[in-house]
Amino acid sequence: MSARVLSRVAALAAVYSLLTVLPPLNALGYGPIQVRVAEALTVLPFVFPWAPWGLYLGCILANLGSPFLVWDLTLGAFSSLAGAFLTGRMPSPLFAPLPPVIVNAVLVSIYVAPLSGMPYPVVALYIAAGQAVACYGLGYPLLAYILRNQRLREVLSVEQSHEGAV
Repeated sequence: MSARVLSRVAALAAVYSLLTVLPPLNALGYGPIQVRVAEALTVLPFVFPWAPWGLYLGCILANLGSPFLVWDLTLGAFSSLAGAFLTGRMPSPLFAPLPPVIVNAVLVSIYVAPLSGMPYPVVALYIAAGQAVACYGLGYPLLAYILRNQRLREVLSVEQSHEGAV
């Protein structure tokens, strides 16, 4: 991995974790009923192939503050990584937010339901709804903005331009 890729991965991890742990957003980021604002960033793998690793590391950092610590550090972070890689494979921007919604609803609910004493279907619906708010309500407009902004894509890309090289 190049320094350029590592810097972007680290920056994304930092932003994701801060959007989860800083007040007042931290009140929304954990538990069976949650809208983790940082999940809006899960659309980035649609445009940037390096983004899944930043989301994964950011999720690990954010989950250090979770009441479901061990579970969120393992299965929760894996869910984010799986959703991110699937997002990168979506055929259109409209579908880009869908994998994190489905993957997190299915996998995160597996441990949050019993640990919170709630039925799995209820927790899965709550998590899916919260993910939909974050991923479609916030993430999709973010993705649309990035796709319209060529300069921003160039800045966040890891490809180096050889224009002007001697």
